[in-house]
Amino acid sequence: MQHRSLKMALVSVLLGSLSAPLWAAESVDYGSLGTGNVTVVDRFMKAQPSGIAHLQDGRVVLSFPTSAQRHPGPVLAVWQAGSLTPYPSAQAQHTLISPLGMTVDTRGQLWLLDEGVKAGSKAKAKPALLHIDPSTNTIVKRYPFVAPAVLPDSHVNDVRIDLTHGAAGTAFVSDTSQTTHPALIVVDLASGKMRRILPETVSVSAVPGLVLEADGKLGRDTDPSPIVAQGGVDGVALSQDSTRLYWSPLSSRRLYSAPTAVLADWNTPEAALEAAVKDEGEVGIMDGMATAPDGSLLLTDIERHAIIRRAPDGKLSIVAQDARLIAPDSIAQDGNSLLLTVGQWSRLPVFNAGQDKQERPYILVRITLPDTVADQTK
Repeated sequence: MQHRSLKMALVSVLLGSLSAPLWAAESVDYGSLGTGNVTVVDRFMKAQPSGIAHLQDGRVVLSFPTSAQRHPGPVLAVWQAGSLTPYPSAQAQHTLISPLGMTVDTRGQLWLLDEGVKAGSKAKAKPALLHIDPSTNTIVKRYPFVAPAVLPDSHVNDVRIDLTHGAAGTAFVSDTSQTTHPALIVVDLASGKMRRILPETVSVSAVPGLVLEADGKLGRDTDPSPIVAQGGVDGVALSQDSTRLYWSPLSSRRLYSAPTAVLADWNTPEAALEAAVKDEGEVGIMDGMATAPDGSLLLTDIERHAIIRRAPDGKLSIVAQDARLIAPDSIAQDGNSLLLTVGQWSRLPVFNAGQDKQERPYILVRITLPDTVADQTK
């Protein structure tokens, strides 16, 4: 009996050594902890920033659209921590309606999309592409979008400028569409001529029945009353040498691209345009994207509350992940860091039975690039 008791005691000790103490922490998904490289650099109580551009002289420009909700203050402004200066001037604010996506071309010129509509207004939308010269702080030219380049339900969203095609360059604009008519719009900047391409094709359209998670809610684009923001082609980006355009629909997890030489050629038939599109594979639910100096793409990821890096060879990695990145929106590179606007679009009344679920303040964040990424994107 004594030997049996000792044997049972030994077995008990061995079994006990295989289990953790009751006070030990449970293992978690490391992504839920965040990457620790996200810092809030400013807060906005009254207006939600969306577009962002880093001018060559160091100034940072933010857009504050009014299409979803009106607000006091400037709709386009130069940002410094704690202050907003109307841009390109206080007077110009009266000519801007709802600035959204923007970009800086290789010559340092600023290009801005104006949705042309304010929340609650019954006036016909007047979307336009604006060329702004940062050296003189003036609007150089306005390119109004007209039919058939745009439709009654168009929603111009983001833009990139290719200076390698066309006498004065070519603009590529995403039309996310407010319903089911997404497309890309090509603008010849010398003549103002516009062409609507790839309309309602797979590469620009929402994936039918796609389940999308946003801010803890699940929704499909086929739901009678959507509870999350969904739509067609949203973010766009140019390759470092402007030879390819990249884009992704909001309600999709796939990235697409095509040669700019083909897209900018007015003589290319629609069938040839569709044939030139390449499926670049799965990425994530994306809003904005940016091209890094090394040719990699920096992609927002709404479901992961993250910024993803897609290397030139297609490899994906997480640059930043943080619960405060509710709906990461637009990216601007600033040295070895990124500036990122953060949206709360799925908290708008339209997705919440008329109730405003937004939590102020809205934030602008800085993301310190990990050393491995910073070294590659210099």
